[in-house]
Amino acid sequence: MNEMPTTRFSQPPYSEAAAAMLDRQPALFIDGRWTAADHDGVLEVEDPSTGQVIARIVDATEEDVDRAVAAARRAFDDGRWSGLPPVQRERGLRRLADLLEANAEEFAELEAIDNGKPVGMARAVDIPGAISQLRYMAGWATRIAGEQIAPANAPDGAFLAYTRREPLGVAGLIVPWNFPLLMAVQKIAPALASGCTLVLKPAEQTSLTALRFADLVAEAGLPDGVFNIVTGRGEVAGNRLVIHPDVDKISFTGSTEVGKIINRAATDTLKRVTLELGGKSPVIVLPDMDPAQVGSAAASAIFFNSGQVCTAGSRVYAHRDIFDRLLDSMAKAAPSWAPRPALDPKARMGPLVSREQHERVCGYIEAGRKAGADVVTGGDNPADAGYYLNPTILAGVTPDMSVVREEIFGPVVVVQRFDDLDAVAAEANATRYGLAASVWTRDVSAMHTLAARLKAGTVWGNLHGNLDPALPFGGYKESGIGRELGRHGVDAYLETKTVMIRL
Repeated sequence: MNEMPTTRFSQPPYSEAAAAMLDRQPALFIDGRWTAADHDGVLEVEDPSTGQVIARIVDATEEDVDRAVAAARRAFDDGRWSGLPPVQRERGLRRLADLLEANAEEFAELEAIDNGKPVGMARAVDIPGAISQLRYMAGWATRIAGEQIAPANAPDGAFLAYTRREPLGVAGLIVPWNFPLLMAVQKIAPALASGCTLVLKPAEQTSLTALRFADLVAEAGLPDGVFNIVTGRGEVAGNRLVIHPDVDKISFTGSTEVGKIINRAATDTLKRVTLELGGKSPVIVLPDMDPAQVGSAAASAIFFNSGQVCTAGSRVYAHRDIFDRLLDSMAKAAPSWAPRPALDPKARMGPLVSREQHERVCGYIEAGRKAGADVVTGGDNPADAGYYLNPTILAGVTPDMSVVREEIFGPVVVVQRFDDLDAVAAEANATRYGLAASVWTRDVSAMHTLAARLKAGTVWGNLHGNLDPALPFGGYKESGIGRELGRHGVDAYLETKTVMIRL
């Protein structure tokens, strides 16, 4: 095992804007205004780069959630948003995008401080991605339409039959901690474009950018009650959203285990549910590829965002002819991903999000060691403070090991051999997950063959991890229900009504 040297890290100082946000009094955004909770319950916010408490947020109660849902219900039922001309909803989303762009640097810094991701990555990925989502979905507001259909059992002209696409109502949006603002906007934008009102419940570990985003909603002039935020724990605030009788739609991104709990709970009121859950995505490298080039890309597929990505390329399958060279190439690429504090301008990878997550990932590495896996590089903590973990590559694994079967959600990859397409397709599909996969080859026939065989919602060819606002995203099997992004993402917030009139 090649361990990297231990370092004492120092997080650069926060900007005045970020410090001001951290100094705010805990509050909820309900019915267009900041409101204090009627209790003293708060949650501490940590900077993962230091492990220090930097702020506090409201630990919302069921009563807090009820107030937010009531505001969203009123705003939907009186039509102050859904009843607007669609072009006005489009303008509102575009104003939000412009405001976010104008404050991009502050949001990038807050995301880095709160989540632990490198600020350079937040500048390049998270904030531009959220802006792009808002602008893309804004265009759908004026393109939602039903269709006229000729009844099959009636003479021509006897009836006028058509469909209407109508907003579902109040949407409860529950988002994860790995891409806090981006994942929130990925749900907020289509919900608002469709005419829904919403209650957002950000992850309790990473609520800062969602709270700051509420300021932009007010500045953009969206009607009161259309957009509401409650912070707090999933088992209290999140659960109340899921079971609330006045919530019509739940969209959740997170673990498969929690997704199953939400899906069961939502059945009591037959809510519409979209679930984007876990993954154990394979990266399949055929023998016609240059291992030196693909090795760097495979490292990026797992170490990006500290491996805290649902589509992370956590299982690499390399053809036997190139296995050793690809493994060597990945090991050589790993040191360039050595973690640094989130605000370090040289950081490519930051710490894990929390002590709990750090202990979880380290537990998987230790389980792999005990089961006989070879730690090629990493597996150790390079610092005495903060939740850092060196990029880790495991080889010599077998299909029964937990590191091969289960989602680790950290910078840990297992590298395995294969001999032919039939074998690798079977191994890649031998999982309860089916979120994404990538295939690396210059053989067009092999590329399309594997794309058809792989049980995954997204298959990339000669790239990994790229999402686009126009392309649907979601999973097979236990990786989720429904799709986000693109037209499918808007459809998830719409109901179809049939109208039939005798002429």
